[in-house]
Amino acid sequence: MALIECNFFSEVLGLATSMQVILPQRAAGAAAIQHPTLYLLHGLSDDHSGWTRRTSIERYVEPLGLAVVLPNVHRSYYTDVSRELRYWTFISQELPALARQFFPLSGERAHNFVACLSMGGYGAFKLALSHPESFAAAASLSGALDMATRVIQQNDPMHLFYRGIFGDPAKVRGSANDLRHLADGLLRSEKPRPLLYACCGLKDYLLQDNRAFRDHALGIGLDLRYEEDAGYEHTWDYWDLTLQRVLKWLLPCLRGRIHVQV
Repeated sequence: MALIECNFFSEVLGLATSMQVILPQRAAGAAAIQHPTLYLLHGLSDDHSGWTRRTSIERYVEPLGLAVVLPNVHRSYYTDVSRELRYWTFISQELPALARQFFPLSGERAHNFVACLSMGGYGAFKLALSHPESFAAAASLSGALDMATRVIQQNDPMHLFYRGIFGDPAKVRGSANDLRHLADGLLRSEKPRPLLYACCGLKDYLLQDNRAFRDHALGIGLDLRYEEDAGYEHTWDYWDLTLQRVLKWLLPCLRGRIHVQV
């Protein structure tokens, strides 16, 4: 495997930024491969190096022939925060195009997946529900999956931060930043429906957010696999464990890898 630190300029953000990329290493004489790709996002307090520093992600994906793209979006909640800081446009449009320009990554929907924890779990489901034509599956680990409710809670210590990200809290529900609204819109469309996986520890402060999304998603017929685990809080030991589950869950999707002779 190769672990690449890629520094590049984002025209959407108007600034230099970074991503890490994990690429399977091709044996001498082997056919080139457009790799199936997992976009592995990060949480609120981390950056693009979080997964490689705190888990064994490189070792986990090595036998799968899976590339991993780990971008940096700071504390943006995968949202266009302002006209200048358009992190949603960056992550949903510019980043995949640049990653495929720089590296041998498959552009086919069947070979593209997105996952993450906490804030990134929200981002992963937002990507898959907004662009189901681009992602075959998405996974959320202890995700912030009910932001439309969370942003209006005045007693939440993050209330002012959320307002700075999303604007008027009363306008989040029913908007493009509301996962349940996105799920409803997907069901009304003729777009493909991504496979979804979500899990949360029973001691996690986001447990009720996850249950609320679970109930809504299953109620409208989305293909969601949902799991809860006793004894776990909002911690990396849980995410290292559940990341391995996500990769096993993705195995059926990885059977259609593209091999290109060169």
